Amino acid sequence: MKVPFVDLHAQYLGIKAEIDSAIAEVIAQSAFIRSKHVDAFEQAWAQTLKVKHCVSCANGTDALYIAMRGLGLKAGDEVITTAHSWIATSETITQAGGRVVFCDTQEDTFNIDPHLIEAKITKATVGIIPVHLCGQPADMDDIMAIAKKYNLWVIEDCAQAHLARYRGKLVGTFGNAATFSFYPGKNLGAYGDAGCIVTNDDALADWTATFARHGGKGEHVMEGINSRMDGLQAAILNVKLPHLPMWTTARRRVAGRYNELLSGIDSLTTPKVGDDRGHVYHLYVIATDRRDSLKQALTDAEITTSLNYPKALPFYPAYAYLGQRPADFPAAYRNQSRILSLPIFPEMTDEMIEYVADQSRRALGDETAVRSNATKLARV
Repeated sequence: MKVPFVDLHAQYLGIKAEIDSAIAEVIAQSAFIRSKHVDAFEQAWAQTLKVKHCVSCANGTDALYIAMRGLGLKAGDEVITTAHSWIATSETITQAGGRVVFCDTQEDTFNIDPHLIEAKITKATVGIIPVHLCGQPADMDDIMAIAKKYNLWVIEDCAQAHLARYRGKLVGTFGNAATFSFYPGKNLGAYGDAGCIVTNDDALADWTATFARHGGKGEHVMEGINSRMDGLQAAILNVKLPHLPMWTTARRRVAGRYNELLSGIDSLTTPKVGDDRGHVYHLYVIATDRRDSLKQALTDAEITTSLNYPKALPFYPAYAYLGQRPADFPAAYRNQSRILSLPIFPEMTDEMIEYVADQSRRALGDETAVRSNATKLARV
């Protein structure tokens, strides 16, 4: 059996008629840039999150950059973010003129550790960017309390957390702003790059929308950038959005089945979900000291896995100038060599899930899988 990491074609086949119709409509209308499809998606996503504004842009990385510019980030300002994530979060801090300050993570959830944030704050600190990594919300109560205490802004990086909830409230609705990516492999993905900023701040929404569109079409009130969501991507997202709750439930089903089948393996840890969290499982990440041998065994069994993320951000050459050491980020440093993302997508069958779990047990020397398989063969 072959098990892909993600199967976007299977998703397409399930909504083929709707997608094909939406694409044909965009082509027939030549509605390739902005258009009514983009307006409709901005309204629909804002309504879904129950926020006042959704400002679409070209991708999730641009969304972070634009949001920070809109919040007035300037040279010398420091922004605290997680030490273990994708580089988009940290690189945009630098690109927007600020200085990135990394904070270690919680070892079991992989999210930024709020108990370590306060020690990172200096007179130059202006904001915090938590990442809801893998689809699990960060500890927003503690983060927002710190932000309020020190008068800091907060941008939630929700690139992996569409419809995730913290204490019953959707992520993306806690901070001054939040950013989303609609990269094809996301829980809500386009067929190319796309992203957005959401906020309840009228002035911030107006500034970011103007900046993202060359500083205002027709009357340039500032020098901006070109970061627009394509009409084609918006039309596809409009088709997919009504299916997102069902797909989220399906992801949780896959994760729950994995949890059952992988339980009891001493050398493997399944994802821990924090209290009052609505995890949406963009990624299903296990941890084991035998990560590399397990990955190879699964590859040999034609199961595609992924390393998200194989090195914590402070240890990349891009951040050598910070002079960080493993002792500065013990949790992130330990996890970088232990984590492995298993296949997860809404269309996964029970047979696929069981095969991944069985091969994982075998690779880790768990006799339960061997005995179970032997019993099945004896019956045949």
